[in-house]
Amino acid sequence: MEHTLTAENTHSHGHNEGTGRIWKVFWILSALTIIELALGYFLYFKGEGMGHAGILTTKLAIAALTLLKAYYIVSVFMHLGDENRNMIMTICVPLVLFVWFIIAFLWDGGSWKEMRNTNAGSKPSIENVQPAPVKHDSKP
Repeated sequence: MEHTLTAENTHSHGHNEGTGRIWKVFWILSALTIIELALGYFLYFKGEGMGHAGILTTKLAIAALTLLKAYYIVSVFMHLGDENRNMIMTICVPLVLFVWFIIAFLWDGGSWKEMRNTNAGSKPSIENVQPAPVKHDSKP
């Protein structure tokens, strides 16, 4: 039995259904962007009085909203949400490992830099060393 592609079986959704999905995602992404911008402006103008915990919480919220936006973009506009689970895992697992590698290498590089600046931790860092007092002779 021969299978031929026709206009009816090439698209899984009707025109209006696909357009409605795109508009729904558009409004979700717009709302997330507005919330991110509001948090960013709040952090910029009121961040000094929030304390370290408040600033960190706001930055984590912005990062979480950014990841949520990335999920929607990849899922809908790159059609990854319509794929089967194995295809999604084939793309997502290496991506997560790649991001983890970048974070690990940056962390290790910062540690190596700090150890190098302090002779492997055996002497204080360059920033913490106080200059020796200068003796002034009173002889002419």
